[in-house]
Amino acid sequence: MSGIWDELTGQAEAIATVRAAASGESLAHSWLITGPPGSGRSTLAYAFATELLARPDVPGDLEHTAAQVAARTHPDLAVLSTEAVIIKIEDVRKLVTASQFSPSVGRYRVMVIEDADRMAERTSNVLLKALEEPPERTIWILCAPSEADLLPTIRSRVRSVRLRVPSVDDVAELIERRDGVSRPDAMRAAREAQAHIGMAHRLATDEKARERRKRTMELALGIRSVSGAVLAAAELLDIAGQDAKAITEERDAEEREQALRSLGVEPGGTVPPALRAQLKVLEEDQKRRATRSLRDGIDRILVDLLSLYRDVLLLQLGVELEPVNLAIYPELAQAAERSTPAQTLATLDAIGEARTRIEGNVAPALALEAMLVSAIRRAPAGTR
Repeated sequence: MSGIWDELTGQAEAIATVRAAASGESLAHSWLITGPPGSGRSTLAYAFATELLARPDVPGDLEHTAAQVAARTHPDLAVLSTEAVIIKIEDVRKLVTASQFSPSVGRYRVMVIEDADRMAERTSNVLLKALEEPPERTIWILCAPSEADLLPTIRSRVRSVRLRVPSVDDVAELIERRDGVSRPDAMRAAREAQAHIGMAHRLATDEKARERRKRTMELALGIRSVSGAVLAAAELLDIAGQDAKAITEERDAEEREQALRSLGVEPGGTVPPALRAQLKVLEEDQKRRATRSLRDGIDRILVDLLSLYRDVLLLQLGVELEPVNLAIYPELAQAAERSTPAQTLATLDAIGEARTRIEGNVAPALALEAMLVSAIRRAPAGTR
């Protein structure tokens, strides 16, 4: 199998479907790739795009096209991805206009929309018109967590490809092979990331990411009072901020450096007034990305906490399944003894409610505080 598929693990059925389509078998004009976070939606989309664009009759064209797609520089590939909370309607309009052009060098013109679930209804309707009457050699590829995240009118005009959650073993094998970490470290990262490929990579290769996750567990298990819940909420918000900063800071600096270079400004030089507006647009985009990254960081913490209390509940119920947080098994056992299954279920419900509230723009600090109050576990008398 071609190397463009190597980053996908446990998705043989989906790969077979899109490869058959790229070879001309039942090729639809509009596709929707769905799957849980970390399953490889965008990875599959770009591998599919590569095979659609590449010319099989030209020796070496697949490798050349793969390099262009990876750099997002192929002339027949158009990509819409957002670092903000929603996709702007004007960006979709630009993409729809670009979709009307004929391919210049590839077999098709391919339009990819990552996070298509971030389109508001009005924005989706702009896209709908393009999906109803696409040019003969234009292919749309949308990515979203599930079909239910898109309008029914959009869903009725796309062919769906569903990705599954890869197994922990599959993700560990990928991390071990790609990132060169030991098998035990890869297994722990894959298990604690709950088979989320991107998160497993971070946990396997970034010590600070591992430390932040460890501290999240310690905070949750150490809450003994309402005041403790409030303090823990503040620290969790800070951890999410550190995580978001780690992801965006280096990228922001690179983008600014590239922008200055493209504008002809020397490193450390003064930006002419006429060019400052362009840099301001970049800075605004980076601020929107920081907002989304913070929200994503908070959600990662909540997902980690869901795994923590799921492990506690399994121990309380005597279910013999391997815990996600196997590395802190003694702490899990203590937490299981300090509460009832009903209390643990209430905490799991509170975490789910916090995710819903934050998604609805409730202040994260308030949502976290309300959630963590349910996580209070007082030590039995005679213990510390």
